[in-house]
Amino acid sequence: MSVEQLAEAFLRVRAGAPPLDSLPGGYHVSSEDEAYRIQDATLRALGGRIAGWKVGAPSPDSEPATAPILDATLFDTVTVLPRGLCRLIGVEAEIAYRFGRALPPREAPYTAQDVRDAIESVHPAIEILDTRFVTPGSQPAFDHLADQQSHGALFVGPALTDWHALVPTQERVTLTIDGRVAVDHVGGNSAGDPIRMLVWLASHAARYAGGLAAGTIVTTGSTSGTVFVEPGTRVRASFAHLGSLSLTC
Repeated sequence: MSVEQLAEAFLRVRAGAPPLDSLPGGYHVSSEDEAYRIQDATLRALGGRIAGWKVGAPSPDSEPATAPILDATLFDTVTVLPRGLCRLIGVEAEIAYRFGRALPPREAPYTAQDVRDAIESVHPAIEILDTRFVTPGSQPAFDHLADQQSHGALFVGPALTDWHALVPTQERVTLTIDGRVAVDHVGGNSAGDPIRMLVWLASHAARYAGGLAAGTIVTTGSTSGTVFVEPGTRVRASFAHLGSLSLTC
């Protein structure tokens, strides 16, 4: 199937069609590159501006995976999930970075120091996991990657500008659901140090999206795992040094 046909399958669900048991004809996305081209075709059809990215990895040594986030599903000050925006509500406590300076395409690869110098602030965040498939995690990884890496919405909390002493792998995180503690541990992000993923993303965005623009928010993967909740649920993500964010689903 063509990239455009696969993107159209996701677009139909976004427009109100029933979610997919699988891609049409039992097709499976064959590579990361094909998945990213399907992402691009889907988001171009949706319109809007790329305001952020999500990036994650299953281990500290594995290749990251990413998806752009449009401005329509990134919320800086809103603390209520708009009704009907997501079919499923899987909440994840995350750490997000705002870039104060652009990282455009260039010949030399970006270094960790380049990325650190471009970061303006760090934020507590809650990502809502959603999917255009019937069941989360039911398809091969590239299929879900093509589906905007199961992105639903991203809510970003207060800025920490004096962030250089923050050690995400040692940060205690608590996820509270309607006043009940669902997660309370240290670290929790399978990818390890987020800076490694941000360096990788700088190269990826240069290839697929013309680089990272100033003001871009990047969320760096779940520190809590995914907890699925019902509409009306009150969620709070708290980090020991980074601060907290509350959200009504």
